[in-house]
Amino acid sequence: IELVLQPINWDAKEQELNTGNIDCIWNGFTITEERKKNILFTEPYMNNRQVIVVKEDATYNTLEDLKGKKLGLQSQSSAQDALDAHEDFKSSLGEVVLFDTNTVAIMDLEKGGIDALLVDEIVIRYYMQTKNAKFKILDKELSHEEYGIGFRKNDKQLMQKIQDTLKEMAKDGALAEISKKWFDEDITTIGK
Repeated sequence: IELVLQPINWDAKEQELNTGNIDCIWNGFTITEERKKNILFTEPYMNNRQVIVVKEDATYNTLEDLKGKKLGLQSQSSAQDALDAHEDFKSSLGEVVLFDTNTVAIMDLEKGGIDALLVDEIVIRYYMQTKNAKFKILDKELSHEEYGIGFRKNDKQLMQKIQDTLKEMAKDGALAEISKKWFDEDITTIGK
């Protein structure tokens, strides 16, 4: 199998998969009951949380501090689902701004276009580490979730081959080594 990395429009991720433009979705793809109806997932390989991020020097420390403020998040993401599940918090906000990508949302937070960002903890910690970005993560998470790799429902053989390979990598320590390289610790869950 030859790996070809291909950016996609996240709003159309299932269409990209089902039309054969891509063969799997492997980019912080949260496993949900709704997605399981249309997507074949591997076992979870990593845990994640939806967290609120603000600039390091911001005076916001709690969800209540964001009352009337502008919150950004990636459109059609699990961040949007997490926000919808916290109706009281959502209704307290001044505005919710949807972005095409987390990268654009993070840049908007950096320049002050939004007051806070709801985003995958894995995404923001990676960004903070690699870009030396000065943010702080508020203590209250909005959801806990698991990442999986998504395939077309009928691609059981390909899914199984990838999942078996991940289990082998967990067993021989390669998965932990990769995780430590990018996140300074082993945050993988497959094979444990």
